[in-house]
Parts: sequence; C-alpha cells; structure tokens
Amino acid sequence: MLVFLKRIVRIYNETSLIARICIGLIAGAVCGILLPGVQFIAVLGDLFVGALKGIAPVLVFLLIASSLAQGRAKLDKRFALVIILYLLSTLLASFVAVAGSFLFPQTLVLAQGAEIASSAPTGIGEVLHNLVMNAVSNPVASLSSANYIGILAWAVLFGLALKKTACEATKRFLADVSQGCSHVVRLIINLAPFGILGLVFSTVSQNGLSVFKAYGSLVLLIVCSMLTVVLLVEPLVIWLTLRKNPYPLVFRCLKESGITAFFTRSSAANIPINMALCEKLGFDKDFYSVSIPLGATVNMDGAAVTIAVMTLAAAHTLGISVDIPTALILSLLATLGACGASGVAGGSLLLIPMACSLFGIPNDISMQVVGVGFIIGVVQDSLETALNSSGDAMMTATAEYAQWKKEGKPLPAKLGTPLVNASC
Repeated sequence: MLVFLKRIVRIYNETSLIARICIGLIAGAVCGILLPGVQFIAVLGDLFVGALKGIAPVLVFLLIASSLAQGRAKLDKRFALVIILYLLSTLLASFVAVAGSFLFPQTLVLAQGAEIASSAPTGIGEVLHNLVMNAVSNPVASLSSANYIGILAWAVLFGLALKKTACEATKRFLADVSQGCSHVVRLIINLAPFGILGLVFSTVSQNGLSVFKAYGSLVLLIVCSMLTVVLLVEPLVIWLTLRKNPYPLVFRCLKESGITAFFTRSSAANIPINMALCEKLGFDKDFYSVSIPLGATVNMDGAAVTIAVMTLAAAHTLGISVDIPTALILSLLATLGACGASGVAGGSLLLIPMACSLFGIPNDISMQVVGVGFIIGVVQDSLETALNSSGDAMMTATAEYAQWKKEGKPLPAKLGTPLVNASC
C-alpha cells in the first residue's frame, strides 16, 4: 500500500502543474453540477486560498527584508521603470474602459431597497490619505491584516536597518528563514489543483450561469475591455519597451499566473505564484521580491476597468451627460483609485462611489451600483484579478529584460522562457 501511494505521489509531481490544474478545474465543474450538495468539496478551495493568504504576507516581508539586509537589493532604474509600466498600463486600461462605455453604453437595474454596509472612501484625497496611513500602520497589524503597503514600508526599513547593524550570522539566519518560507510556498502551490477543484465547485454549485441573465451585456463589456487590455494594450507596452514579440511572455504569464488568480480572486494571494514564475525565468530575486508585492498593490488594470465601466453605467442609467474632458478626468480618477484598491476579492468595488461622486451621483445610488458589482463579481472579479496579477508578472519581466538589454545581456529567443545560465 505504501509503495502504491508513493507511486501516485511521484506521478502527481511529475505531471505538469498546468495539466493538474486543468484536471482540477474540470473535476470541480463536474462535481458542482452533479454533486452540488456535497459542500465538503468547497473546503479544499477555502484551505488553498487561506494557506496562500496566510503565508504571502510573511513571505513578502522576509524576502524584502532579507534582500535589503544582504546588501544585494538593486532598486535601480528597473524599479523606476516597473512603476512607470504599472501606472501606464493602468491608465491605458481606464481609457479602454471609458471608450468601450461610450461605444456601448450600459444601464443598470437599481433597486431602491438595496443597502450595503461599507467604508468606501468618499474622494481621491481620502484614498491617498489611506495609502499614506497604511504605510505607517503597526508592523504586526500589517502582517496579520495583509496590509501590503505597510508590509512593504516596514520590510524596507527593517532590511536597511539590519544591513547597517546586523552581523553576518544574523543576516544568514534571515536568509535561511526566507528560503524556508519560500519552500513552504512551493509546497502549497504544488497542491493548487485540489484548491482549484474546490473553488470551481463552489462557484458552479452556488451560481451556475444565472449571472448572465440580468447583466449579460454589462458583463460582456467588462470582459471585452479586460481582454482588450491583456491581449492588445499590455503587449503593446511590452513591445514598445523591448521591441520583441510580447505574446510568448503574455501567454506564459496568463497560463502560470492568470489561471490561478482567476480562481483565488486575490492579487495578494497570488504573490507567491508570481514570485515562483519570476524564479523560473531566472530574474533577479532582489528586484522581483519588491516589484511583485508592489504590483499587487498599485498595478490594478482590471480594477481601473471595473471602476470606469460601472461608474459610466451609473451615469447612463441616471441620464447624466458625460463629455470627453469629464471622461478623461474619470480615467485619471479610476487610475488613482485603482492604485488604492485592496488586493483582496472585491476590493475595487468599494471605490466606485468615489468615482461616482465626480458626476454628483448620491451615495445611496452609488452603493447600489456596488451591489450590482457584487452580483456579477463571480465573473468580473475573477477576470479582474487575473488581469491584475498576470500584469504584475508581465511588467516585472519587461523591466528585467530591459535591464538585460541595456547591459548587453542576450534576451531569450522567446520572451517568457528561461535563459540558459541566467543569473538569479
């Protein structure tokens, strides 16, 4: 019996992770249709997402602090470039959403009785204030609540402080703990197929295809906008930066990062997935250990699409005329608001009232729009997270490749494939 189990484990580990995830996806859908009452299956998804969310804050803190303490972190021009890429792609995503909403205006069915308890920000000033305050939040509280702005800020401070004061043994210990945490993450990722099975089962058994009945055209606009961003806009940004065919990198990131993010619906929970991908591609750990968590916080292309589309749908529903200058202001507002969106499921929806305030839409109406967002969230939030998280990996890779190109280091024949003898 033991020999048989070892053989099963060996076959499981030797099978491609993507193939295992596809099997888990199909099995989850079948179980959701045939066995909707067996809710124990959904526990597998809860355990997987919970494990990722639990380990991700610790991993991010340790990786950043350890990198800086070792004195090898290179927050050079790559760091500035990746921030520019994050913000540029998010701004372009909001332009795509606004253009789509003008071409195909949407209206919503707003129920007067809908009320949603929320602490949604009332303006962009409050969003920026929250970002600053999150950076100085209690470090222990930041870890326990997965406040990645605070985690990034404190990890940088601790890493720089340890670089100045700690002995080599302490630095080595911190590096060992960081590597141990990374190993734990790899073990969790190896069990992703079981988590995907549970997540798909939960979605199919609880929602089915009913989400398309009332809001099919709205969902279609959001889906088309996000596909335009990931298949046209982001590849264009990559090509303009590297002058190489971007699609091998795009499809690699979608396959290894986007699929998992689609089901976990959390950019924060997908941080370990993106870090594992960067490690496979031979990127500089000192760079991506900072850029990936940063991207989970500020690279929110999907959130910008959601905020812009839902806000303009509310304006069209109420008969509010939107001119081009106001639409451009909305794009900028959606970009800044998206950067303040939480890295957890549904985080962008609570910023819709802030954008609606641009058109003078009352808060009680805008909160009903948020309610619509939660109704279609099964599709909207999953695609949004897939776009956000895969974009983190794409833009990090683009900045890394740009540095390689500048240094005269050859790029892979196909972007998104490991370079032989690449330094990590």
